Parts: sequence; structure tokens; C-alpha cells
Amino acid sequence: MLIQRHELEPLLANVVAAGDQVFTAGAIADDTTLDVTGQTVQALADIDRYLALCGSDKRQILSATIWLADIRLRDDMNKAWLAWIDPAHLPARACVEAKMADPRCLVEIAIVAAR
Repeated sequence: MLIQRHELEPLLANVVAAGDQVFTAGAIADDTTLDVTGQTVQALADIDRYLALCGSDKRQILSATIWLADIRLRDDMNKAWLAWIDPAHLPARACVEAKMADPRCLVEIAIVAAR
């Protein structure tokens, strides 16, 4: 099986394609001064880029895991999610509250997609 790793960092690859699947690391916003909606928009833009690197797109997402610094931010995060996701190709999804490595980070999103 061919495994491709893209956007390598010291601890991880931001996206890995293996066979017919794509796996992303947790995508976060570059600008952590934004509110959760703005941070979600930036994280989803990274996911779009990661998927494109591997010959996939958001219509091929199989599952998404979303971590929020405060679960009460879910409605505002969902505004960005619903504006971005294709309603005809909804993935399985989990959304949970978690303590973030960077306290300025309000949302982190990881996906598994087909290609």
C-alpha cells in the first residue's frame, strides 16, 4: 500500500493518504484571536487544502471529530460547519469538549476521508 505524508512538522504529518483513505491531524486556526466561528472557518480551509493535496474533497469525508474548548461554543462552531459542509454528503461526526494544548485555541477538527 502506498502511504503519502504531507505537510510534515517535527511531531506529525498534517495529512496522510494511505490506499483509498485520507487522514488529517487536528486542524486549528492560524489566528487564535478569532472567535470560534472564525477559528472554525480557518480550520476548515486547512482541511480543504489537505484533502486537495491527496486528490479528495469534503464530499468524500467519512468521519469528523471536533474538539471544542467549551461545548457551549458548539452552536457558533456549527454556523461555520453548516456553511462549509455539503448537506448531501454529511459525514459521521463527533463533537466533544476538551482541554486544548493552546488555551487560545477554541476548536480543533480532524477528518477521515475517501479518495
